Amino acid sequence: MAIEFDNVSYIYNAQTAKAKPILENLSFKLKDNTITGFIGPSGSGKTTIAQLIDGLMLPTEGRVTVGQVQLSGQHYPDNLNELRLTVGFVFQNPETQFFCKTVQKEIEFALKNFSFKLSEKDKRISDSLKMVGLNDTYLKRDPFELSQGEQRKVAIATVLAYNPKVIILDEPTRDLDAPSRHHLIKLIKMMKLRYHKTIIIMTTDTDMLHALADDIYIINNGKIVQSGDKYTIFKDTATLNKYQLRIPKIIEFSNLVKDKKGLNIGYRDDVNDLIKDIYRHVK
Repeated sequence: MAIEFDNVSYIYNAQTAKAKPILENLSFKLKDNTITGFIGPSGSGKTTIAQLIDGLMLPTEGRVTVGQVQLSGQHYPDNLNELRLTVGFVFQNPETQFFCKTVQKEIEFALKNFSFKLSEKDKRISDSLKMVGLNDTYLKRDPFELSQGEQRKVAIATVLAYNPKVIILDEPTRDLDAPSRHHLIKLIKMMKLRYHKTIIIMTTDTDMLHALADDIYIINNGKIVQSGDKYTIFKDTATLNKYQLRIPKIIEFSNLVKDKKGLNIGYRDDVNDLIKDIYRHVK
């Protein structure tokens, strides 16, 4: 499914004296069945890109294409519902997308909205909760009374329940403890490898993207300042430092071993593989 930005700009309050450019002339095309990360400092435009892909707003200039849906100009297209079913968006603050009194009703709402059969509903709700590491005891709980980490998991479950082709995650690891974070990374990998989803992640968590992403875009002041596969991006520590982005810990450690011990242990995605390499050198 094509996701493409063609000279896209977005100006907040475009017709007023308080007009503020958020995105400027962005052009890119995302690959199917990949995990793409957008990284950049707060206010760089990452969330606005996500909202344009999901059709929550229209570009001020240029065109956004998602599958058969094109977004441009002043009016939404007639086939906008096709976009709603195709793209699932998990917000940065999950509580802002809740409005039901129980977790069950929250997940059920999306299924009703997209006219899923009632016979499928209960199983989809239960399965989506299990996928994010929660069980059926959460069904009757109030989503507003859950911890922030649990709220994020429920928000992801509401998206997984209706099985969109594209899933956008805005700062998905925020407020998660270490075990929940590890589980989420495994879940995202599974969504790509087993279910062939296209995953788009807006984040400042370079460690997570190092473990997951295929391609990376660095956004600063509404512009793409660097893009490429994750190996190219994360080995370029000068650019990461320039835009105040954290160097992934595994890269930091590899560089430290090279500088202090003269050992070039290469590039590794997983810390366990890195440990094995170090053990072989020491041995």
